[in-house]
Amino acid sequence: MAVASSPACLLSRRRAAALLAALPLAAQEREPAAEPVEFVCPMDPDIRAKGPGKCSRCGMALEAGIANQVEYPVKMRYRAGDLRLEVRHPETGKPVRRFRVVHEKLFHLFTVSQDLAYFAHEHPVPASDGSFRLRTRLPKPGFYRLLCDFYPEGGPPQMVPLTLLTGPPAAKPALQPDLAPKRSENLGVELVTEPPEPLAGKKTLLFFRLSPADGFEQYLGAWGHLLAASDDLVDLIHSHPAIADGGPQVQFNLIFPREAVYRIWVQFQRRGVVNTVAFTVPVLRLK
Repeated sequence: MAVASSPACLLSRRRAAALLAALPLAAQEREPAAEPVEFVCPMDPDIRAKGPGKCSRCGMALEAGIANQVEYPVKMRYRAGDLRLEVRHPETGKPVRRFRVVHEKLFHLFTVSQDLAYFAHEHPVPASDGSFRLRTRLPKPGFYRLLCDFYPEGGPPQMVPLTLLTGPPAAKPALQPDLAPKRSENLGVELVTEPPEPLAGKKTLLFFRLSPADGFEQYLGAWGHLLAASDDLVDLIHSHPAIADGGPQVQFNLIFPREAVYRIWVQFQRRGVVNTVAFTVPVLRLK
């Protein structure tokens, strides 16, 4: 049986409707608050902050809304010591002409020989045709792995590996562990790892102790640069210090992806001189 509304009930409903209409729209139906924008380091995306600033690891400016990760292909030409690298857009295939500065350079190139005896950190320069060009002298014919580090305008930062074959490839080198202290141009470097036996897939802390304990300077916008390469050259890892303040100890944090022997090159600058040393670290399988 239907129940008729009383005049008092109808008046109450009308009054409520009038009051509701008089309220601002935001009070009637509040939309969910927008999520705060997160600022991220383009080079080290695990470094994040609630507002603008600089990356605590590499010193780059934090950015909001970094483009989705997509690889920009690099076309390589090498002839008689002349290396040309042309970056292509992943969707159009057209050459990319505009780049952002990363650690004071438009393009960083790491080159490693198959026997892991040769390492170079160089900086190709823009050519008139829009490619990047480098005159380089490789020590001998053979198999080389290259890691291209650049930041195309409108895209995400890139770490693109390439293979350069200038002669018959050799067998994988039989590397022996080497964590002995090293001496470079004007700097001594010692390495201690935690854990002492690094495990694949787990974080490894690498503590580099530098001496003499004075005159340290940032090199290309960071307190150090590190490249790790597996003995089969499948893995190439470029990193910057996790903790560094210009003092005599610099900490890097790495996660080695596989069980392998890794050659690690690290670079520090003291009194205007870049020091490069190498260590060989075996990484065990996680049981």
